[in-house]
Order: sequence, then C-alpha cells, then structure tokens
Amino acid sequence: AGDYKNFEFELIRYFSMSSPISEAEFNKMSSTEIASRIYKAAFEHYRNKMERNAEIAFPVIKNVYETQGDKFKRIVVPFTDGIKTLQVVTDLQKAYETNGKQLITDFEKNITLAIIDDAWKTHLRKMDELKQSVQLAVHEQKDPLLIYKFEAFELFKSMIEQVNKDVISFLFKGELPTEDSNAISEARQQPKRPEKLETKKEEVLNMDERAAQARAAANGASASQRAEPVETIVRDKPKIGRNDKVTIKNVMSGENKTMKFKQAEPLIINGDWVLVED
Repeated sequence: AGDYKNFEFELIRYFSMSSPISEAEFNKMSSTEIASRIYKAAFEHYRNKMERNAEIAFPVIKNVYETQGDKFKRIVVPFTDGIKTLQVVTDLQKAYETNGKQLITDFEKNITLAIIDDAWKTHLRKMDELKQSVQLAVHEQKDPLLIYKFEAFELFKSMIEQVNKDVISFLFKGELPTEDSNAISEARQQPKRPEKLETKKEEVLNMDERAAQARAAANGASASQRAEPVETIVRDKPKIGRNDKVTIKNVMSGENKTMKFKQAEPLIINGDWVLVED
C-alpha cells in the first residue's frame, strides 16, 4: 500500500504490462478504484495478446492442416513464458476452422490444469513433511492433531495463492517460441505410468489416541513374547510317550522338576515351564 515502485514491479512480474496509472493518480485513488482500472487494462492487454498469438499460430496450423490433415487429428503446440515451456494439445480441425482461436482456448485450459497438477503434487509432499514434523510436538506437551490441522490449512491457503499467481503469470507471458511448423507435432496418446504416490491417508493422532495406541502396541508385544515359547515348544517338541519321565524347568525361577510327560505337558503349554532336553 502506498508503494508505487513495488506496484509497478508486480504488474510487470505477473501481468507483463506497464502501469496504466501514474504515480500521482496512484497516491490519490482508493484500492477499489485502482483494482478497477487495473482489471480493465489487464483484460484488454490479455485479449490483444491472445488475438495476436492466434494470428501468429494460424498460418502454421493452416499449413499443417492442408498438408498433413489426413495424418493428424490432434496436435501439440509449445508455449513458453521465457523460463519454462509447456505443451498445449488442441484439435487440429477445430483450430483450423476457428482461425486459431480454439488453440487459445485449449492453451488456457492446458496451462491451468498443468500448473494445478504440479502445485498439488508439491502440496502433498509438504503435507507429508508436516505430518512427520508435528509428531515431535508431543514431546513439548502439545496436541499434534491440533497443530497439524492449523498448519495444513495455512499450507492449503498458500498453495491456492501460488496457483493463482502462477496461472496468471503464464497466461499473460505465454508466447509461441517459433513460427516454424516443425514446432507443431502430432499429439500421440501415450500410456501414463502410475506415479508412486501414497494415496492411503495416515491419520495424525491427538495425545489421547497416541497414548492408547502405545498401550495397545505394548500389550501386543507382551502377548507375543509370552506366546513365543509355546509356539517353539509345540512345534519342535520331540516325540515322547505320555508316561515317559521328562525334566522341565521354570522360566522364571529356574527350578527343575522331573515328572511324567502327560503331567508336564499342560505346564509347558501354559508357557511357564520349558522342556529340558537331555
């Protein structure tokens, strides 16, 4: 607010246009009046730019349609903002019949979807990093679930703001890099390899849920430890007659006892005693 130089810079940065408002007007006008003037000027600037792009592209589209129309149904046209290049897919016949206007419509759709797709993947990575970091909050006696919800909302707002800026910037700066017909190629349907993205939602637990989870894990581990000797003995026990004398040992006290196997077997199965092999 009140910074005309920064205002001019932002217009060039995102709209690729100079300010239609002088510094004196900028200092006198309200924010609403400035926004209204900028909207009208930006809309006119964008419309003229897209009409110019359609005029530049049409001779190439016309040449491809008339010479290779029987081969191509959809074509790929590259657009660049001077930093990165994105491929725009359009219907060759429609682009020809509309004098290139269909290409501009598809340019707007393709660019918007490509930027949203890229931003969403970045957002998912940030959410995963956030999920890992908030677990440390439990050591500070803070509720990780509450922190996760707040930070996740801020991340989402930030993503939406960045998407809007990136889409506007590319639409206003996007140009055909060349008028050479070699830049236009057939749009082939290529099978997409499924990306290895984690689609399963892993919940962030609050402090009470984490405590309950820890207790359940501890109880499960304890039960598993008690069950292990039983499994080992039942699986590996020698073939002993029920009336044969055997020696068993108490796992807690180390006490040894000698008795018939039929008497020792219930104690062994219970897990408190183990068979001592001779």
